[in-house]
Amino acid sequence: MARRRQALSAQELPLPKRTRIFTVVNQKGGVGKTTTAVNLAAALAQAGARVLVLDLDPQGNASTALGIDHHADVMSTYDVLIDGEPLAAAIAISPQSDRIQVVPSTIHLAGADLELAGMERREHRLREALDAHLRDLGEPPHYVFIDCPPSLGLLTINAFTAATEVLLPIQCEYYALEGVSQLLDTIGRIQAHLNPKLDVSTVLLTMFDGRTLLSRQVVDEVRSHFPEQTLEAVIPRSVRVSEAPGYGQTVIAYDPNSPGALSYREAAAEIARRGAA
Repeated sequence: MARRRQALSAQELPLPKRTRIFTVVNQKGGVGKTTTAVNLAAALAQAGARVLVLDLDPQGNASTALGIDHHADVMSTYDVLIDGEPLAAAIAISPQSDRIQVVPSTIHLAGADLELAGMERREHRLREALDAHLRDLGEPPHYVFIDCPPSLGLLTINAFTAATEVLLPIQCEYYALEGVSQLLDTIGRIQAHLNPKLDVSTVLLTMFDGRTLLSRQVVDEVRSHFPEQTLEAVIPRSVRVSEAPGYGQTVIAYDPNSPGALSYREAAAEIARRGAA
């Protein structure tokens, strides 16, 4: 642990020359998707990057973890998608870092799929809002993370259309790859018809328990399926990671020296270096 902390503190992460837009997605629930989105955002902000987090999950867990109010009356991703409000009007600054901007979600998003269904260019609404926002900025964010709901509805399709990269968290449990083939098939159709720039660039293994043979087998299986995309960093099962959202924090802020925080910082460093390469 001490060597890992020393290595992280000694390195300076490269910043991308243009904004990298990740959609963090897995239609299977409970895989650490939101936890991954917010902790990578926090780790990259700690390293000096400007980060924008778009919360597209009606549960609003990403907003909670970053300390942002997301009651029904606040401006949110719902207003951007359904009412066409500018993204800048819904942005809030996380109390954890002034380098983390958040567009929260609200419970109104729960019915957004139905409302989007009858709209023109329904798959492009988030992309158009995000493109317009980035064009207006003198200093655009280095990273955008879009936290998706655990489904493949129109909210997730909007995220795919707006992003350039897919970050796929996979938990080290039974049936880890179940449903991934369906997700990859959906991504293939998005690439063919809506967003040819979309790339499954990053796979992150979560909830790893080194004491069990199962976890090690899942790691080997995922690495064999995604040899280029899978990060070397692996996120362990950690009580601190689970506790942090209850305090309205990421684990990076809640317990920066915990194994979970160090692992997310290592994953963020790897993402930054891969982007620079």
